[in-house]
Amino acid sequence: MLLESQEMQVQEIPKLIQPRDHRAKVCVWADLTVDDVDRISESLNSDHVRQVLADIFHLDDFRTNIKTGIVMDLYFYTIMFARENNFNREKMSAVFSIVKKTHEVCIETPFGNVDQTFNYFKELVLCHAVNRPPHSIELFNADEVRKITEYTVNTYFRHFKMYKYAFTPLVRLDLSLSYVGLPVTPPPSEADETSPQENEVPPEQTTEPTEGETITEQQKTPEPEESQSRKELRTMIQTYLSDEIKKMKTSVEEQIKSTEDSLNKKLEVTEGTKSGKGGRGSPKGKKK
Repeated sequence: MLLESQEMQVQEIPKLIQPRDHRAKVCVWADLTVDDVDRISESLNSDHVRQVLADIFHLDDFRTNIKTGIVMDLYFYTIMFARENNFNREKMSAVFSIVKKTHEVCIETPFGNVDQTFNYFKELVLCHAVNRPPHSIELFNADEVRKITEYTVNTYFRHFKMYKYAFTPLVRLDLSLSYVGLPVTPPPSEADETSPQENEVPPEQTTEPTEGETITEQQKTPEPEESQSRKELRTMIQTYLSDEIKKMKTSVEEQIKSTEDSLNKKLEVTEGTKSGKGGRGSPKGKKK
């Protein structure tokens, strides 16, 4: 029975998806249909918009479930962004699907995939900004592409680690080692098994041994050579594993730092592009 329960636990372990690239495609009406957009557009307050989104995507417990509440906020503020920029029905559905699919790629793996997610987001935006049917359509103009990119970078990619922490499982590595050359510990035989009553000593008969008796017993039962060799081997293994764990921690910290640096560079490029456009536009306003 114990072996069967262990096999069931092994089978229940989910397979971890490695970071991978995704191919973008046109996603107008993929998540929000025409009727869904009309229902959202008819909503007069934020509570009604949230309720409509809860009905469409089955997020009824968004007020009590933390994960569902995070998803609801992501969807709700995307709709508010589309409303503030006066997007029509097609544009609202497209920008909603872009954000939703970007989030799905982010949380599909517990490993770091910020580069793959950002590349997928850029390809999704281009699929709706370049007229090259059937691969892409010209739905957003250059100014709207800039606004969508700035909004997604500032609201989603700046909190990329938060979404990763909230929606992906914690991965732990368990090592099982088998050594060549060491004898396998034999299972206990029936003759060696004794009832607990024979081994138990009544409480009133238990006595604490003196120092002389303890030393004598240790001298009578010397530690076998096999046990001593195992201790030395265990010490060597622990030393080696501690060194490897330090190396792994250093490598992980370097990867995290490089990922943060690359993301900060992308954010600086985006902000620089925005400020550059503003600088070029300011002299034109002074001309008469």
